[in-house]
Amino acid sequence: MESAVRNTECGESQDFAYNVFARNCPSRGTLEHVTGRWGALTLGALHEGTLRFNELRRRVDGVSEKMLSQTLQALERDGLVHRDAQPTNPPRVDYTLTPLGREVAERLLTLIHFMEGRMDDVLESRTRYDETRQA
Repeated sequence: MESAVRNTECGESQDFAYNVFARNCPSRGTLEHVTGRWGALTLGALHEGTLRFNELRRRVDGVSEKMLSQTLQALERDGLVHRDAQPTNPPRVDYTLTPLGREVAERLLTLIHFMEGRMDDVLESRTRYDETRQA
């Protein structure tokens, strides 16, 4: 039954049972969670180690409390983040990457570091593009 659901929702793919290019494939939602602005930054920050909510919020500069909470819930649901709520007063909640989350974060960090290293080229391209549009 599961493979029938996969084929119906995800279309045919030569290499994988899931196909992110198919509209209804669940892999698309996970890709959005991982590659969205807050998902990528959250995973990258958690790669450094276990963080509490407010530590994470400070590390991911600019994220609102609501967006960080939604992002963490989505990443936890996808099995990328583990939430450890300790019954203390006040409550303590720690977030850490799961083994799958660590693997995803490492791949994202490769892209992040690549982009940071090539930003001079990107900024130069933006300037050229903007100059041709203003002419």
